Amino acid sequence: MAGTGYLLGSGGAAPRGTGAARRSRLRTRAGLSQEGLGEQVNYSASLVAAVEQCRRPPRKEFAERCDTVLASDGLLARIRDAQVRESLMPWFREWVTIEQEATALCSFQQTVLPGLLQTEAYARELFERASHFLGDEVEQQVAARLARQEILHRASPPLFVAVLDHSVLERPVGGPKVMREQLLHLRQLGDRPRVHLHLVPRDTGAYPGLNGAFVIATPPQGDDVAYLDNQLQGTLVERTADVQSLRRCWESVHAEALSHGATIKLISEAADSWT
Repeated sequence: MAGTGYLLGSGGAAPRGTGAARRSRLRTRAGLSQEGLGEQVNYSASLVAAVEQCRRPPRKEFAERCDTVLASDGLLARIRDAQVRESLMPWFREWVTIEQEATALCSFQQTVLPGLLQTEAYARELFERASHFLGDEVEQQVAARLARQEILHRASPPLFVAVLDHSVLERPVGGPKVMREQLLHLRQLGDRPRVHLHLVPRDTGAYPGLNGAFVIATPPQGDDVAYLDNQLQGTLVERTADVQSLRRCWESVHAEALSHGATIKLISEAADSWT
């Protein structure tokens, strides 16, 4: 994805600065300085400036508050949503649509935490050090990842079951502070009734999940769909035999894992160890 980023408007693709320019014009029309808008939406003037100068993508809450203060009828939130979607790699967009509509998601990760469970700092560290994204592209990807997580906070979220290899608690992504924040966040998410976390114990030997991470989505209608990640791009898996094979792998991996309660206990202990 190009470093400038793109978003969809009524006439097709447009530079990412279109949204920033629209926000600036609405602010000026309302007779507000950047400091004034910041006070109204309870964000710093420096953040308002960073968003208007395209140095930082807007958060959903920020865009919604600006819409309220500037009486823009949801325009800025819609632009922000389009901007986030267009920042995704083309081959990932179809999966995100499936993910957003799913009634259940079964995820396995053996190296890092699933994107839906990551904190902003943890996600940024991965994009900065374990991907090909640079500069402004990193912020776009972080914003897109955080936007995906909104499905877990909906009134009717999908059932999300994540099996994690114990090593994800021990890999120092971002250092002790980031890891402690991340694991405390993970523990909080585990309190949600439709989020189930299961750790494969540290002393487990070889098991099927070591062959790679995957996610299986159950749509409102139709057959399950799966997603595989690799170094180049992700792969959407729809062939029935392949999805069934991954489902069998999932059942085997899930059988190796600890209960949700035991997992939350270990996550809490691991969080305390990152000091």
